[in-house]
Parts: sequence; structure tokens; C-alpha cells
Amino acid sequence: MLVHPQFDPIAFSIGPLAVRWYGLMYLVAFLAVFVLGRARIRANAPSVPPGFGVRELEDLIFWGVLGVVLGGRLGYVLFYKPGYYLGHPLELLAVWQGGMSFHGGLLGVIVAMAVFARRRGWRVTQVADFVAPLVPLGLAAGRLGNFINGELWGRPSGVPWAMIFPQADALPRHPSQLYQFAGEGLLLFAFLWWYSSRRRPVGAVSAMFLIGYGVLRFVAEFAREPDAFLGLLGFGLTMGQWLSLPMVAIGLWMLHASRRAAGD
Repeated sequence: MLVHPQFDPIAFSIGPLAVRWYGLMYLVAFLAVFVLGRARIRANAPSVPPGFGVRELEDLIFWGVLGVVLGGRLGYVLFYKPGYYLGHPLELLAVWQGGMSFHGGLLGVIVAMAVFARRRGWRVTQVADFVAPLVPLGLAAGRLGNFINGELWGRPSGVPWAMIFPQADALPRHPSQLYQFAGEGLLLFAFLWWYSSRRRPVGAVSAMFLIGYGVLRFVAEFAREPDAFLGLLGFGLTMGQWLSLPMVAIGLWMLHASRRAAGD
């Protein structure tokens, strides 16, 4: 029977400053966006907006960091624990205690891209099409951080690769963090990188990101233990599944609209 290795969540310390693995994963995520984005710009890939260079990429990452952190935190507060934070408002800023929402972070990034695009004279869908293929490897890094921390474990299971997470209990469980690492991270990256390597209607690449992530997250949630303070919601679905359904619906609408606008 596999047992979670119980990694030390602190990667290294510099004096009184402790650098955690999860924080490093955020750094890896934004570094991946920069390296992959620069490669796309230098290759003049079809998804690069006209006049978009490395300096614009650096500015966009700055806006993206704000969107991820602020949106991720506010999303967690509003989607998952609004009552708790209403009674404990001083803890809203205590991000070091955990509590980030992907769907909130996505909304934050969309707002950041909209502000960036408007200031530079691009359509937000042009910027989103460029960004979408760069994101999944960062998501993979985040799920790896979840696995290192031994958090967001899966549901009890009897599969041969089931793993005991001592933080939870003594039951063998799905290593759902690794499922999401492989699906929403590596698989989605490979698909979007291929899909965006050819010229597509404006908005199609970002639509495929919404559809792909939404479907893969929805499926992975069947193996992931629901949040203890929420449990299963309507129709036996988790909060993550309910938040993913609008992503798929909006993505399908965007894909149809982009193809119709292009005359496909």
C-alpha cells in the first residue's frame, strides 16, 4: 500500500524566512508563462497578437499575478466560505493560511487581461488566445504543490495505486492531485499547444481552454474528496464541478461565436 511521503512543506529557509514549496510552485507557474510566451513570440506563432513583444509579455504577467492572487483569494472567500469570512474579516488577507480558488483566479486573470488589452488596443480575446496555451503547465505546478503538501486528497479507493494520506486518515485514497496534474496540466497543455499552432478564429483557443479545463476538472472531481465544510451539493456534485459547468457552457458559446464570426 502506498503512503504519502510526507514532504516537508518548507523547501528552504533564509534566516527567519521560510520558503514553502507551494509558494515556489506559483513562481514556477509564472516562469513557465514567461518562457513559453517568449518562445511563442520569437516563433511568431499564430496566436501572438500583432505588435505583441517580450516587453508586453512582462507587463501582462504583472497584471496576471495581481489577477491570480486577488481573484483566487476573493473567489475562495465568496464561493467556499462567505459566512466564515463575514464573521472574521481580518482573515481575508491571511493567504499564508491557505484558501485560493482556481475559478476565482481565472476571473481575476480575465479582468486583468481585459484591462491590459484595453490599454494596448487589443481585443481581450486576442490576448486570451495567446495566454491560454501558456497556463496549463502552471496549473500542473500548482497541483504538484498540493501533492507535496498532502492536501486536497482524493476519495477512498481500492485501486492499486491508492495512497494513504496520514493528514486525512488511514484509508487508501485516490491521489487526485496527480490526476489533476496529468489532466488539467500536461494533457491540456499538449492539446492547446497543438491546437494553437495553427491559425484559428479569434477566441477559439481561449474557448478550447475553458472547455478543456472545465471537462477535465469536472471528471477529476469524481475522484477528489469534497471539501469537508461543503460536502456534496445538488445532484451529488461538488462545488468544483458546479463552477466548471459554466466554464464549459461559455467555452462552447465562444467557440461557436468565433467560428461564426470567421465564416467557418
